[in-house]
Amino acid sequence: MAARSIASLTLSFGLVSIPVKLYSATESSSTVRFNLLSKDGSRLKQQYVSDKTGQVIERAEMVKGYEFEKDRFVLFSPDELKALEEASTHVIEIVAFVPEKSVDPLYYDKAYFLAPDKRGGKPYALLMAAMRKSGRCALARWSWKAKQYVVQVRAQEDGLVLQQLLYAEEVRSMKDLGIEPVPVTDAELNLALQLIEQISQDSYDPTAFQDEEKKRVLAAIDEKIAGKHIVASERAEAHEGAQVIDLMEALRASLGGGAKAGKAAAKATKPAAAPATVDAIPAGALKERKAAKRAPAVVEEAAAAAPAPARARARK
Repeated sequence: MAARSIASLTLSFGLVSIPVKLYSATESSSTVRFNLLSKDGSRLKQQYVSDKTGQVIERAEMVKGYEFEKDRFVLFSPDELKALEEASTHVIEIVAFVPEKSVDPLYYDKAYFLAPDKRGGKPYALLMAAMRKSGRCALARWSWKAKQYVVQVRAQEDGLVLQQLLYAEEVRSMKDLGIEPVPVTDAELNLALQLIEQISQDSYDPTAFQDEEKKRVLAAIDEKIAGKHIVASERAEAHEGAQVIDLMEALRASLGGGAKAGKAAAKATKPAAAPATVDAIPAGALKERKAAKRAPAVVEEAAAAAPAPARARARK
């Protein structure tokens, strides 16, 4: 299915205006979500209860407030909050070009793709080529959905990426952790460098990694649909708080073969392990799932005799 733009914008710097289309760069439907139900399988409704009276408050009767002291609030009406919102604009205004590596990825927030719109192909290609040649990216201001953002526009091989950036007050400092400097010897450093070289790769391949937990959960859902019970599998216990007795010996042992095994294991696909036991909800209480058409779960004897149907993955 072709990508669908979510907005038509203008990328502006100086007297140059580039019409562009905005696309989401990430897919948020990868998470498997469970609905909160009662034990009979019926859906639950969320309600808000007054802490003072204990009565249920309907949404139409709710207002927003800011707590400036303990249990003391200033209230805002919807019109007052609307007046405080940033007016959205279709212009992404470039204010500076900085070295590409000068923006710490720690400040990265949501990413979008920018593609040229009608009559924007030439200036779009020119800006992309110029940023690549100069090794610089653009910093810009952008007002979107009642909020103002600082964004980075950077050139990739296939086009421009718009990256929302966090403000300085939104990012914590490592200095707050009080990490004490510890000296290392040249011999330790050389062994560590050898280990890094042994398991180094030329680039990051995102397809080499898979969400094993998601695969395990989806497999368990298929088994539930087939009327089976999920049995917990044995898992290795995590050794928390483990200490390295001899750092040099640990580095030498890693160089001796452990690193190669670890590198091979990272590329291999792990077998899916079953999650902990979960009791099935009675088949009659389950509604037909919208994302996939399956035979409904019947009595356990019939379901156990038939294999689980191929499953179309449910969307969010």
